[in-house]
Amino acid sequence: MRVRKALVAAARGLVLAIASLAGSITLFVLVVLSLAFIPLGVGVLTTPPLLALVRAHANQRRLLAARWSGVEIPLPYRALPPDRRGGLVGVVEQCSLLLRDPATWRDLLWLIVDMTAGAVVALLACAPMPYALEGWVLALGTWHPIVGATGTYWYGFVPVTSQATANYAALLGCGLLVMGIFTSPVLLRAHFLVGRAFLAPTPRMTLAERVHHLTETRHDAVDTSAAELRRIERDLHDGAQARLVAMGMSLGTVEALMEKDPAKAKELLAAARASSAEALAELRDLVRGIHPPVLAERGLGDAVRALALRMPLSVEVEVDLPGRTDEPVETAAYFAISELLTNAAKHSGADRVWIDIHHDDGALRIAVTDDGRGGASQADGSGLSGVQRRLGAFDGVMAISSPVGGPTMATIEIPCRLSAQRPTV
Repeated sequence: MRVRKALVAAARGLVLAIASLAGSITLFVLVVLSLAFIPLGVGVLTTPPLLALVRAHANQRRLLAARWSGVEIPLPYRALPPDRRGGLVGVVEQCSLLLRDPATWRDLLWLIVDMTAGAVVALLACAPMPYALEGWVLALGTWHPIVGATGTYWYGFVPVTSQATANYAALLGCGLLVMGIFTSPVLLRAHFLVGRAFLAPTPRMTLAERVHHLTETRHDAVDTSAAELRRIERDLHDGAQARLVAMGMSLGTVEALMEKDPAKAKELLAAARASSAEALAELRDLVRGIHPPVLAERGLGDAVRALALRMPLSVEVEVDLPGRTDEPVETAAYFAISELLTNAAKHSGADRVWIDIHHDDGALRIAVTDDGRGGASQADGSGLSGVQRRLGAFDGVMAISSPVGGPTMATIEIPCRLSAQRPTV
């Protein structure tokens, strides 16, 4: 098993050495020439596509690092604005944005390191295996024509001049083979670690990205809160408030008719009582839409079970939460699940939905799966994009897997801690 792993590492080291020498050198030369031609105007057109190739080359190395050695290298690139202008002005703007991104210059520095130190380390991971074979080949008799043509032939530190010295070369080859078995996987990983030093974001870049993310999520949270307040105000104005105003007018009429027409007054009182019941029901629905009482009293699991009972679909809920999260996190998770269930009921054509809620590795994890037709999207303007914005205020993320034909699976992850189960009110 160890020998096979070493052989695979040696082959991969050869692939990386070729990629480092051919790919990195070529891209570095082209990018430098393109940057030199920016004052002439030509470089403005050629730099963005060349930098895109550099990023693709770096991303391929990140992918190989994760697959071959388990070295994770995060992406450091700034997101380009989606509303860039078209035409030549848009190209100039894109070039400017790319050159202002610190990750661009770190990629160029990585190309230099990759074509030098990276290539050397990759070759060292590859070299012991084929070089060990050369020692054995010399011992099989090939030393004689080689020495006859060139004189003394040095294999490592062994001067091969006879069969005896060729046998020493074979022994040295065995030693190199044993060394390669242990060092090739280590050197392969070292190659990726060298790359990570330049391809991964620096602490300053990570902090800047964190500040940018928090700024965006704060704006999203403010916008969401403002929209929620407008919705509550609209529902109160158009619903309960209108019914209460009508009920007040009816009671005024009842007061005037109490002595003149008791039967009509009694009829108006019945209507006012029915209107008050409807206003109370609307207020309860409104309160449930702001913060469901069952969520505050019994927690996320029971609140989702109660929500599932009201759905027109068959919903199975599995909850494994030994405690309670903070109330804002519970609320965000509840309404995210509510939106996903509503989408499944309205748009997916699903018959069944499965919900799994648990806490693991310091995060609340939720999976909502339906057997519908699929094709769900998180495009801007959809309800799912609103869910993502709500979760973003808590550093939460949502991933959607929804191939055409189904099934659809939404996975939510919100970093949080569980506290002791709060007592039921």
